[in-house]
Amino acid sequence: MNPETTIKKQEGFQGQKAIILPRSVLATLIKNNDIVSPLYITDIGYYPKAKHHFRERKHGADQHILIYCIKGNGRVTIHNTSHEIGSGEFVLIPAKTPHVYEADDQDPWTIHWIHFKGSVSNSIIDTFEKQTDSYKGSILASEKIVNLFDEMYHQLERGYSIDNVAYTNMCFWHFMTLFLFNNKFNASAESLEKDPSDLAIDYMSKHIDKALTLEEVARQVNFSTSHFSSLFKKKTGHAPMEYFNHLKIQKACQYLLFTSLRIKEVAQGLGFEDPYYFSRLFTKVMGVSPALYREKRSH
Repeated sequence: MNPETTIKKQEGFQGQKAIILPRSVLATLIKNNDIVSPLYITDIGYYPKAKHHFRERKHGADQHILIYCIKGNGRVTIHNTSHEIGSGEFVLIPAKTPHVYEADDQDPWTIHWIHFKGSVSNSIIDTFEKQTDSYKGSILASEKIVNLFDEMYHQLERGYSIDNVAYTNMCFWHFMTLFLFNNKFNASAESLEKDPSDLAIDYMSKHIDKALTLEEVARQVNFSTSHFSSLFKKKTGHAPMEYFNHLKIQKACQYLLFTSLRIKEVAQGLGFEDPYYFSRLFTKVMGVSPALYREKRSH
């Protein structure tokens, strides 16, 4: 067939599957359900080897769209910016945003796709865009993602009972975290390059028993203290030494719960020379003194 006369299509691919949730179900079982209304699926589907797949929405969709490619290639254009999408890559398309997507003519993509809404859905899109400066990402956890997708799809195939819809959309939270944090918490991604804040946290965790200084930690990531502090606080929401102290108090809680160490020994084991300072810091972070924390948790 002449490429110029190729008929593009929105669906109709061998082996495809899709579920469009009835909008009446969404209105009654989701919008009024506090558990799932923050984030929920409206449409879900799978298109294998979607040759000639093409879709244009000049005014965007009412929902956000996630397209995850597991084989082949395609292209997604958002706001006149094109993104080439290959195996292991995905794109998040914001609601109400003009877009076009299509499969590659020579090696058409195989995709899992989901349309979603909810009170936190805009924040999810915004968070991803801020992290990547793009709507496109890549991910390693393909088997986990596909298995979770199949689980959600299977449950929706069984109907729209309150339990089925709630279970599916609670699974969807986990599903979205795999994309939103883009391999950060994927065990198989340990060898990937980490950003300075992650490296600093690793260093803090390995030296939890030391009285590290800001200068020492900044030196480990080759930054000045001011630049490192600004970067770290922007990433974590906490100043570096405040974060380090929180890690120490977290470890102190474990010592108090699971060992018979005296409070003075716990303090020394975490690099605090002054046990009274340790007790004041613990009380400030946890809301109770170390002694009271141990006493309350032992009953």
